[in-house]
Amino acid sequence: MAADPGGRPRVAHRLTIKCPLVTDWSSLVVLPAPEHDPFDIGGVAEIKQRLGLDEVVKLHWNENLFGPLPGVLEAAREELEHAWMYPEETYRAFRDEVAAFLGTTPGRVFPGHGTQALIGALATTFLRPGDRVVVPQLTYYLYGTACAARGAVVHEAPTRELRIDVEALLDTVRRTRAKIVWLCDPNNPTGDMLEPGEWAYLLDQLPGSCVAVVDEAYVDFVALEARLPRLAAVEEGRPVVVLRSFSKFFGLAGLRLGYTIADAALTDRLALVEEPYNVNCAALAAGRACLRAGDAAEERRREVAEARELLAAGLRDAGAEPLPAAANFVLARIGVDDRMLADELARQGLLVRPGSDVGLPGYVRITVGPVPLMRRVVAAFTDARSALEG
Repeated sequence: MAADPGGRPRVAHRLTIKCPLVTDWSSLVVLPAPEHDPFDIGGVAEIKQRLGLDEVVKLHWNENLFGPLPGVLEAAREELEHAWMYPEETYRAFRDEVAAFLGTTPGRVFPGHGTQALIGALATTFLRPGDRVVVPQLTYYLYGTACAARGAVVHEAPTRELRIDVEALLDTVRRTRAKIVWLCDPNNPTGDMLEPGEWAYLLDQLPGSCVAVVDEAYVDFVALEARLPRLAAVEEGRPVVVLRSFSKFFGLAGLRLGYTIADAALTDRLALVEEPYNVNCAALAAGRACLRAGDAAEERRREVAEARELLAAGLRDAGAEPLPAAANFVLARIGVDDRMLADELARQGLLVRPGSDVGLPGYVRITVGPVPLMRRVVAAFTDARSALEG
């Protein structure tokens, strides 16, 4: 389509609208209208305009503020030379490389357009209307939403002191005869991780008719030994499905790439549920490059841990109570109104997540970034909290 002198595409033709109708979508769609606009969380452009800011730092979406690892963007750009072709339908090269990286077989690996897409694919694969699933009370919202969209009944298991309560989780699974129990580990929004003994107990006590789906979107921030137990359960043939993401630790949120590790018989079923060519060629190439990062990945892990500790210590010195964290964010009890504090930080170009957004009033969640940025955040947080405290 040709462009006008201002660089905008010209409109090929204009429609003539006669007697516009108003469609009652509420009578057609399956799910009720959301209580909030799910696409209005970022708000960067609006905040810049409203507050007259030239720069805004997103510290509320748990994105990787350190950026991708060396060589990853170059691999994606090189693959774009072949953008005219469909990606390989079986994702063989990607599955082979992930399997070698994890020490498993390619048949256990299945990629998707981000773990969000895979959550939906798993819900479609397992659930019929009326089936029951269990989620912890404080966890990533999409597990329940995706299952409800498939007609499942979602039951919440209570947490204890903001941690996943394994016994309560098991009790809820048994009582409801749930087909799936969803876990985010490390958990979002709390940032904590199950102890090895808690996972072993959960696995031993879980009914054989229930599948444990463990979303490990943040697991690459932790040491190697903490990344192994769920993979071992898959290798042992347990009813466990593991989700991994390239969005968080590897900094590829914009490319949308994740994968499951599961029994090969299940990944074959997922291939039937997901549409073909589901993952683009640049994402697949970037993901493979991430797995070759080696020492650079270890250095990034150390950098994040150092910055996370600086942030937590600074929040503590300012009078807040940060929770133990294993991911790239810190959740803290702040002792003042969380929305007012978030608004004050936004005026300084720092967007943090009010706990009220995720059922935790009086808390804020802050993404970890490079040390100089964390020093700026701590200083701004200290001033804002002090002003609100009066």
